[in-house]
Amino acid sequence: MNVELLLQTYREPAIGLLAAAAVTCGILVTLWPYLVSDTLARRMRLVTDEAERIRVRERARLKAGDKVSLRREPRKLFKDIVERFGLAQEATDGEMRARLRMAGFRGEGPIMAFLAMRFLLPLGLFAFAAFYVFVLIDLAQPFALKWGICVVAACAGYYGPAIYVKNRIDKRQQAMRRAWPDALDLLLICVESGMSIEGALRKVAIEIGAQSVELAEELSLTTAEMSYLADRRKAFENLSDRTGVDSIRQAVTTLVQAEKHGTSLGQSLRVLAQESRDLRMSLAEKKAAALPPKLTVPMIVFFLPVLFGVILGPAGIQIMNL
Repeated sequence: MNVELLLQTYREPAIGLLAAAAVTCGILVTLWPYLVSDTLARRMRLVTDEAERIRVRERARLKAGDKVSLRREPRKLFKDIVERFGLAQEATDGEMRARLRMAGFRGEGPIMAFLAMRFLLPLGLFAFAAFYVFVLIDLAQPFALKWGICVVAACAGYYGPAIYVKNRIDKRQQAMRRAWPDALDLLLICVESGMSIEGALRKVAIEIGAQSVELAEELSLTTAEMSYLADRRKAFENLSDRTGVDSIRQAVTTLVQAEKHGTSLGQSLRVLAQESRDLRMSLAEKKAAALPPKLTVPMIVFFLPVLFGVILGPAGIQIMNL
C-alpha cells in the first residue's frame, strides 16, 4: 500500500519534470546553432588566411632569390686545403657532384667544402678522441682499445659529410615527393588553359613555393634552362637528374615524348597526376600499417609494467597485510 501511495503521489510531479526536461532539451537543440559559435568555420578561415600569408611570403622570397646566384663560390680556406693536399682530382668525380646537386648544393663552393671537411674532420676527431682518452680521463683500458676508439672517431669524421649529404637528399626528395601531385595538377590546369610549357612551369614554380620550396627551386631552374638551352629535352633530363624522384622521372619522360612526337600532353599529365596521388596515398598507408609493429617494443617496455603494477599492486598490498 505504501508503494502504491508513493507512486500515486509522485506520478504527476515526475511526469511534469520529464515533460519540462523534454521541452528544455528541444529548445536547446533548436537554439544551439545560435548559442554556440561555429569554431570550424573560424578555424578554416584562419587556415586560409595563414596559407595566403605563407604564399605571399614564399612568392616574395622567390622573387628576391631570383637576384641571388644559386652557385656558391668556394671559400679560400677550403680551396687552399684542397689544392695543397692534392684533393682537386676528387672534385672531378661526377657521382659526387650529382649527389651534391641532389642535396641542393651547386657550384664549386660546396664541392670544395665537402672535400675539405672530409679531410679535416677525421684529423680533428682523431686528435680530440686521443686527447680525451689518453689525457683528459686517462681511461684505464688496454692501449689497443684506446687506439680503436680514436680510429672509430676518425672513421666517423670521414663518413660524416657523406651521411649528412644523404640525409639532406632524403629530406629534399620527401618534400618534393609530397608536393609533386599538386604540382602536376597545377601544371595540367595551366597547360589545358592554353599556356606554353615554359609559362606553365614558371607559374607552377611560383604557386608551389608555399608547399615545397625545394620543388619550386628545381622548377625555376628548369624554366631558366629552357630559356637558354638549345634543346628543351636536356632541361627536362637535368630536372630528373637533380631530383632523383621516380614520379618526377616519369613526368619528365612524358614531357620528352610529347616534345619529340607532338602527342597530347593534357591526358598524360592527368594520368600522371592520378598515379602520383595514388602513390602518395599508398606510402601513407604503408607507414600507417608499419606503426603497430613499431609500437610493440615501447608498449612492452613502458605500458605493460605499469599495467601489471596497477592490476597486481592492490592484491599484493592486501596479501602483505594478512
